[in-house]
Amino acid sequence: MAKITYIEHNGTRHEVDVKPGMTVMEGARDNGIPGIDADCGGACACSTCHVYVDPAWVDQLPPKDPMEEDMLDFAYQPDPERSRLTCQIKVTEALDGLVVQLPERQI
Repeated sequence: MAKITYIEHNGTRHEVDVKPGMTVMEGARDNGIPGIDADCGGACACSTCHVYVDPAWVDQLPPKDPMEEDMLDFAYQPDPERSRLTCQIKVTEALDGLVVQLPERQI
């Protein structure tokens, strides 16, 4: 299991265990984390699972593919360096300790 910390916009922290092979979005959905809507169910067809990756983790994640880059254009206040779609981040043991912050809202 990898421990992932989701921080709501108001500062509320949720530390949950997520099985390797799942996505960071599925970890949030399965653990009832508020603020990740995942309207498309993880198909990278919306931007409602947008988060800001903690700066310490940005370079440890696989790079964004072109589809994710395109969808991030529709996210609420995307950050060119830190914004990611959680449906595109596969959980591995190496992501144990990952911290992501949720935007004020999803659009």
